[in-house]
Amino acid sequence: MGKSKHQHWHMLREADGLTLTRRLPARFDFAAKTVISGGAALRKGRVATQVRQDMWRALQSLRGFAPVVQLRVVGDDLEITAGGSVSGQFPKLRSIALVSDVLECPERRARWMRSAQRVT
Repeated sequence: MGKSKHQHWHMLREADGLTLTRRLPARFDFAAKTVISGGAALRKGRVATQVRQDMWRALQSLRGFAPVVQLRVVGDDLEITAGGSVSGQFPKLRSIALVSDVLECPERRARWMRSAQRVT
């Protein structure tokens, strides 16, 4: 059985991070940012997937939404930019606020870190 088009995600790896996106090219019509202090050693693919899933749960009613999560290593920290593109008009400020709430939730951040820790 092959994958359906609904399961296809693009994970673009770069030297200092990665981008997880539904559509290429990745585009941010809106975004929010956060930093995980000391997060540079985390598995970035895991963090990006967890953030994408939580963001989707918060914004799944936003018609035409295609999530994008971008991670960048900055020194010892991990900078996360989450948002995405939207086909058509949408409530931009509300969308940014919802993504900010996802990114700043202590319980979610703790789960992302647990899930993405490297086993040594």
